[in-house]
Amino acid sequence: MTEVASSLRAGGGLSRSSPRPFGALLWALPPVALLALFFLYPLALVVQQSFQPDTGRTSLQPYADVFASSAFREALWTTVWLAVAATVGCLVLGFVLALVIAFVPFPGAKAVARFIDVFLSFPSFLITLALLFVYGTVGMANGAWTDVTGAAEGPFQFLTTPWGVLLAEITYFTPFVMRPLLAAFSQLDTGQLEAASSLGARAPRIVRQVVLPEALPALAAGGSLVLVLCLNEFGIVLFTGAKGVTTLPTLVYGKAILESDYPGACVVAVVNVLISVGLYGLYRVVSRRAGA
Repeated sequence: MTEVASSLRAGGGLSRSSPRPFGALLWALPPVALLALFFLYPLALVVQQSFQPDTGRTSLQPYADVFASSAFREALWTTVWLAVAATVGCLVLGFVLALVIAFVPFPGAKAVARFIDVFLSFPSFLITLALLFVYGTVGMANGAWTDVTGAAEGPFQFLTTPWGVLLAEITYFTPFVMRPLLAAFSQLDTGQLEAASSLGARAPRIVRQVVLPEALPALAAGGSLVLVLCLNEFGIVLFTGAKGVTTLPTLVYGKAILESDYPGACVVAVVNVLISVGLYGLYRVVSRRAGA
């Protein structure tokens, strides 16, 4: 027995054999095959179709036609400014609301924080429908106005404009900023706040010099995610019925369904995917640095 134990110690003891590379490859093949079948293959078809005009030959003409059209340039500009404006609005509103929930004691603060998690599961069109019930042409606000004043119509007609889309996006995506902020605030050392308060610092200065530096990584991560989501938002623009508001996703819908211009729709889709993937890469980098 002593000789056996000595030989085991000399040999490094008993160890489980490491999996062979061939076995690991076999385990990886099914998920890779499913990914290629249900995601990469349809995406490759979209890219292929974007290079094939109606003539059937491979050509860059669909890209030249789309890039030269004013509809594409307007849709690109509308998509970018709506996404950036909505992201800024979500960052400001989300930061203020998260501050109130985290640092201002009031009954039901924990319930509100839990509701934020539930809100993230809501579909975007549900929020848009709620806004239509309130601010729509025949919504509650306009109905109350006409009942009181006797006017033929109410003054709230902004919901079918770009500002209505912006309001709906800020309303829906603000919790996506609040969630990482609340997590960051829960890890904040309250001793720093007490020390700053005991030294005579007022609330605005405490927020600016103590809370905001700690919240910057969470703000960057949440803002990057909201920017990506806003660039690809389709339901809000569709359900508000905003006149003259065409974004890249709605332009894809219009070209494919209404105009039957499938090469043009694929070109716009490829551009949208490239922008989204680039911003998603930025989001992952920011999230990794923020520890999200």
